[in-house]
Amino acid sequence: MPGQILKRGERKWLVRIFYGRDAEGRKIYRSKLIHGTKRDAEAYLAEALRMRDLAGTAVASRRTLMSELFDDLMADYAAKGQDLRALEYRLRVHLRPAFGHLRAGQVTTALIRRYIAQRQQAGAAPATINRELALLKRAFRLGAAHTPPKVTSVPHIPMLREENARQGFLEAHEYRALVAEMPPTFRAIVAFGYYTGCRRGEILALRWDQVDLAAGIVRLEGRMTKTGEPRTVPLPDELRQLLAFERAKADEYWPACRWVFTEDGENPVRGERLRTVWEAACRRAGLWQGGWRGRPTKVFHDLRRTAVRNMIRAGVPERIAMSISGHRTRAIFDRYNIVSEADLRQAAARLERYLAEEAGDSARSKRHTIDTPKGAETIQ
Repeated sequence: MPGQILKRGERKWLVRIFYGRDAEGRKIYRSKLIHGTKRDAEAYLAEALRMRDLAGTAVASRRTLMSELFDDLMADYAAKGQDLRALEYRLRVHLRPAFGHLRAGQVTTALIRRYIAQRQQAGAAPATINRELALLKRAFRLGAAHTPPKVTSVPHIPMLREENARQGFLEAHEYRALVAEMPPTFRAIVAFGYYTGCRRGEILALRWDQVDLAAGIVRLEGRMTKTGEPRTVPLPDELRQLLAFERAKADEYWPACRWVFTEDGENPVRGERLRTVWEAACRRAGLWQGGWRGRPTKVFHDLRRTAVRNMIRAGVPERIAMSISGHRTRAIFDRYNIVSEADLRQAAARLERYLAEEAGDSARSKRHTIDTPKGAETIQ
């Protein structure tokens, strides 16, 4: 029983609050004599229990380690069917080394700002740092929502400013040069991104039971998409041929494997492995800057922007393009529907041709005009 109210005389009430047991197992109570009505005693008891629980929560929060909050974050991802690979990487490489040994109450805004400065010095992009900070904030919020709460407050976590519109995309000749430098399995992965605009995690997690080569479609389940909504993605002929090659290879070497993109027949291709192959192919294809210790001029996510732009150029209605690429809102879609320098040059050439045609029509009109004494008439 958390508390008791005992009558001790006229308008006198003894309120007892249970605080646990001592080392010998005996119950510990704290008592207070209240003068007034029974309702006054009940109100005091309710407030006393609330303060007791808050005090217990404060003690618990001072003991909660960040590593426990990160474990809860992993469990939350798994329960919701979200992709764990990127989360595992960010926790293992960045967040756990920086915060995992600390208690939740030790993580302050000043400490988070120092973490941001260290990541910036290491060359991490603002968007990359923000994704890590978002995981840190989510871990705190899960702890605060726990019953009883594992943390009493969520520290202010400052976010960095990101560019509103990313600019990277691949022209057709760059895409061809890139895939020519890749092993067959990775050619299919890159082609999938180039033609459909699907996200890297959606592609790497693809299973054969989601692929219908006869119908030329792939069905993405809601649990593997960022928006949580299922999608049906059409397969152009080139992509269908690449997937058919992967299917034939799987049937020959590892028929029991369920993953579409695999190198060993047991596990799907991981993001780290794709990044290594991508960077090597970019170097050989001339999509590189900064010498041997430099970096690629293209990233895998550029394929998503390229696919959106190509679909719009090909005349695909925007609603259909958004359905294929998995963009939920028009605002985000417009960020990917980027106008390139080539698009601008093409628009200038069209304008020039139009003005030239207008000038020609005007000149022909003047040549067909017959002068008359008053009111010239034009031969139609």
